[in-house]
Amino acid sequence: MSDLVRRKRIIELLRDRPFASVRDLQKRLGVSAATIRRDIDKIDNMGAARKVYGGISALDGPAGAAAYARPYDENRDLAVESKNRIAERAALMVADGDSVIVNGGSSCFQLGVRLAHRSIRLYTNSMPLAAYLGENGKCSLTVAGGELHREPLVMFAPHEQNVFYASKYFIGAQGISSEGVLESHPLMVRSIQELAENADQIVLLADSRKFSIHARNVALPLSRIGTLITDDGISDKCAKLVEDAGVTLEIVAGGEG
Repeated sequence: MSDLVRRKRIIELLRDRPFASVRDLQKRLGVSAATIRRDIDKIDNMGAARKVYGGISALDGPAGAAAYARPYDENRDLAVESKNRIAERAALMVADGDSVIVNGGSSCFQLGVRLAHRSIRLYTNSMPLAAYLGENGKCSLTVAGGELHREPLVMFAPHEQNVFYASKYFIGAQGISSEGVLESHPLMVRSIQELAENADQIVLLADSRKFSIHARNVALPLSRIGTLITDDGISDKCAKLVEDAGVTLEIVAGGEG
């Protein structure tokens, strides 16, 4: 297989999935990791896709187009200040003795860090958060069972294998629109939908950038969200959209959107 044909196959693969790891591409194309990395460098230089940690990611595309999910390691470094302030506000919603579910994602990770030493029961499907809490936390920790999906770094199993009831379920989002909470990764969609059945209230943690991202799948309609915590970069139009849907809007300072 020539270099040109191999790189064309990598680009075609990214039309159907948001991310491909070096290891996965090795298996699919039957070449060495060094060859795959050279291909990724070339494709990145061409502007046909983005080189990211561990592999290659599809481009988000033009404004208004369906976006692809960024890898966790890349997404965690975006809008960090906003995510920290959102997490601080969300932590105030948790009382001692509460049982909470904290979903995978970078904003939710920051919340979990702030709950590490609280007297609560915490359930998570996030491998980065579970690892952090196992090493540093004192809260009661339950980790989702099932298979590890290395992108987006969550554990997942059928709903009946992960029964945990909570007063609050904290989720993030890849995008937000009038349709609801949006995600590109089918696993995140299914995980959010199933865990939402086990909580009294759903709290969405999302910086204001998320209103400009239109991902492919609706995880939950806005009517299912009790509270949205975002930053002051949110526009008046988007704030009205949220409030008209009956969602309580909490805005923190320091928006980067």
